[in-house]
Amino acid sequence: MAELFSEEWMNSFKDEWNNEPELSNALAEINFTSTIGYGFVGDENPIGILIIENGKAIDGGAYNGQPLNWDLRASQDNWNKWIEKGLGMAGLGMAYVGGKLKFKTGDYKAMIKDPRMAGPFVKSFSVMGRVS
Repeated sequence: MAELFSEEWMNSFKDEWNNEPELSNALAEINFTSTIGYGFVGDENPIGILIIENGKAIDGGAYNGQPLNWDLRASQDNWNKWIEKGLGMAGLGMAYVGGKLKFKTGDYKAMIKDPRMAGPFVKSFSVMGRVS
């Protein structure tokens, strides 16, 4: 398996994202377009990014200073746990409130209040588990 959030891993994540209708199609319905960074708490920058246009992931790779709409951070252990077991709505809330999942950029509260975004966000964690 590729190293978490490496260019190879992010490219595979892009493909898995697009293969999951509850993620890509659901976000296409609301014309979701964003650049999402993924990384570890304490690091200055994310490691990998996913570029989404109208719900579809068009690029996945290494972070190279691109402007981010979302920048998600957690410890390696927490990422691994969520990737292996997924993350439901209750778990997401506990992870956020407990400081295990940090939004360095992006508005968690606005996202979680909109089921059209919250459902696909939670789904993205189980899709991460498909990356090999």
